[in-house]
Amino acid sequence: MLDPRDADELPGELDPALRDQVAHTTAHAIVHRARDTEDPQVVERLVHLVETEGLDVVAGLWSDAAPNSLPGALWRLYVLREWVRRDPQTVTLRYRLGVDAAPVHEAIAGVPRPPGPEDVRDLADAVLSGVFAGDLAVALERAGSFCRILATGAAFDADAREVADPDGALRMTRGAGSLLRTAQELEHAAELWRADRLD
Repeated sequence: MLDPRDADELPGELDPALRDQVAHTTAHAIVHRARDTEDPQVVERLVHLVETEGLDVVAGLWSDAAPNSLPGALWRLYVLREWVRRDPQTVTLRYRLGVDAAPVHEAIAGVPRPPGPEDVRDLADAVLSGVFAGDLAVALERAGSFCRILATGAAFDADAREVADPDGALRMTRGAGSLLRTAQELEHAAELWRADRLD
């Protein structure tokens, strides 16, 4: 990877085509090398990539990547994990609110019932571990189901707050829509991986 000091000395913004190439190259290198080595320490380091390198570094690599690409899928998984890591109480509440309305997705996500903050953190880590040392399509589907349950929980939470806090309810409703879109993108990425078309 490019050293941050060297990157600061580059003139102007990176060409979008070069940026896209860097995103795909780094995503493929990380995923395929980790899957080839099957070293638990490598997997552990990759799961904790955001803690060691920072979300900004990961965003600089993959945040602009299309959702139907490997770097785009990785970006969504790392952002989801970071949200769970930073706000496990809210994620747990939303999961609990949404889980009864989504029994199929509960089975796919694989969170114990009733979930606690540590359980949702464990799921986020397990999903990323599955990317690097398991069935990547299953990892993406688990994350998609998790997002669907959270979206349902956020929608229920928004409904409950509608009268007391209409602005907060609107923000939550928009957040639920974003989570649902992320779930669909992750599930589509899983289909592409199975068809050997997730580039």
